[in-house]
Amino acid sequence: MLTRIVLFLAQVACDFLAALFLARFILQWARVSFRNPVGQFVIAVTDWAVLPARKLVPGLFGLDLASLLLAWLTQLGFLALAYSMSTLGHAGGGASFVLLMAGALVEVARLAIHLAMLVVLVTALLSWINPYAPLAPFFNQLARPLLAPFQRVIPPLGGIDLSPLVLLLALQVLLMVLDSLRGMAFGIPM
Repeated sequence: MLTRIVLFLAQVACDFLAALFLARFILQWARVSFRNPVGQFVIAVTDWAVLPARKLVPGLFGLDLASLLLAWLTQLGFLALAYSMSTLGHAGGGASFVLLMAGALVEVARLAIHLAMLVVLVTALLSWINPYAPLAPFFNQLARPLLAPFQRVIPPLGGIDLSPLVLLLALQVLLMVLDSLRGMAFGIPM
C-alpha cells in the first residue's frame, strides 16, 4: 500500500513537471507569446532545468528540443522508479531499458494529447462563456492549428462549430491506441 501511495505521488509530480516542459515546447512551436499568466507560470517553473539543458541540447528550426528532452527524461525517470519498485523490476536486462525508453515516449505523447484536449476544451468554453476574456486569444492561438484541419472539412451547423467535438473524439481515439500500445509493451492492461 505504501508503494502505491509513493508511486501515485511520484507520478503526479512527474506528470505535472513533464506537462510543463511539454507546454513550454508547444508554446514555442506554436509561436505563442509568453507574456500572459500561463506563459509566465510555465517559464517560472521550468527555467531552472531548461536553461542549463539548452547549453547541451541546441534548438532545431526554432523548436525547443531541450524542453522536449526534459519532458521525456522526466517520464523516463518515473517509469524507471515504478519499474524498480515493482516486482517486474527484479528481472532486469537491456531489453527492459529499451521498453522504459519507449514507454516514456508513449507517456509524453499521452501528455501532449491531454494538453491538446485541455486547450480545445478551454477554447470552446471561453468562446461560449466569455470570448473577450483576457486569456481567450492565448488559447485561440494554441487551438487554431489543431482545429483548422477539422474546420476545413466540417462546416458550422446553425452557427455552431462542431470541429472541437470531432477533434476531442479523435484525440480520445489516439489515447485509446496509446493505451493499448502501453499495455502491450508492459504486458498489463491500462
